[in-house]
Amino acid sequence: MIKSDILIIGAGPTGLFTVFEAGLLKLRCHLIDALPQPGGQCSEIYPKKPIYDIPAYPEILAGDLTDKLLEQIRPFDPGFTLGERADTINQLDNGDFLVTTNKGTQHQAPVIAIAGGLGSFEPRKPPIEDLARFEDKGVAYFIKDPEVYRDKHVVLAGGGDSALDWTIFLSDIAASVTLVHRRNEFRGALDSVEKVQQLKNKGLINLITPGEVIGVAGEDHLTSITIRIDGDAIIQPCDAFIPLFGLAPKLGPMANWGLEIEKNAIKVDNTLDYQTNIPGVYAIGDVNTYPGKLKLILCGFHEATLMCQSAYQRIHPGKKHVMKYTTVGGVEGFDGSHKQAPKAVIKSID
Repeated sequence: MIKSDILIIGAGPTGLFTVFEAGLLKLRCHLIDALPQPGGQCSEIYPKKPIYDIPAYPEILAGDLTDKLLEQIRPFDPGFTLGERADTINQLDNGDFLVTTNKGTQHQAPVIAIAGGLGSFEPRKPPIEDLARFEDKGVAYFIKDPEVYRDKHVVLAGGGDSALDWTIFLSDIAASVTLVHRRNEFRGALDSVEKVQQLKNKGLINLITPGEVIGVAGEDHLTSITIRIDGDAIIQPCDAFIPLFGLAPKLGPMANWGLEIEKNAIKVDNTLDYQTNIPGVYAIGDVNTYPGKLKLILCGFHEATLMCQSAYQRIHPGKKHVMKYTTVGGVEGFDGSHKQAPKAVIKSID
């Protein structure tokens, strides 16, 4: 039996940052994740994808963000159960929760924080004949290592942030980059749309809108695709085709835990602490939903912070916690290590 103050289900960025916020409150955490390493999608799907909306980092690779978060939480010595999926949850007589994984590992904690991201997921694949035949032979639905595409002729399809971001990134690596989208309008960040347009205007990428990839061809490896443009079918030679149409998320066993679900996400009370309909069970990050929800990593960080304050009160009812800024008190780990904040120097201005 593994016991902790907060059992975190999901070891992606939001789950990892929860360890830090809980550690400041002297609460111990243990994390469960079905993936074999921490980091969630950032590690498994796109470790080399650049992220642009993390405060203080104009650009950081998803894998590097995971490494920084692991470094940040090291003083709080969290436990990890990796490669196992949280399957069942039961509440004990003392109010604690008992969570059992698919491999039979049991965890006990008074607070559960579900930070499962999109849950289990599968890429949305376009209905193109013979597409599956070229998977891992020129067709991919994620980009783990962009170096694979160095000096290659690459075609991407999609209109969201992933398609835009990778088009921008690969324009410096690939021999040629073509982005195909069925509409003239994109769903991604306006800044990314502008960058893609600038690359097109400079002749650094090919942009085909509206257009649709309708065929793939080759022998042992992909050698060309067919694009429908204004009713005409155009064959374009290429080395790689990457359709980026998002993920089809599934909550998995969590959908059977008695949680209130809306559109494949867990409903929470965002007016206070992101608690679910089960007291003591919280949901933070992309896995939750509430009015005005934005699926951004930095929003998950904010939700984790407020959740930990509520968890402290649940674990220590009636005990007052005086919040101290880390810039004043520094960070003290469970192992006795302490990073002291530098003393402020106040200078008078004549």
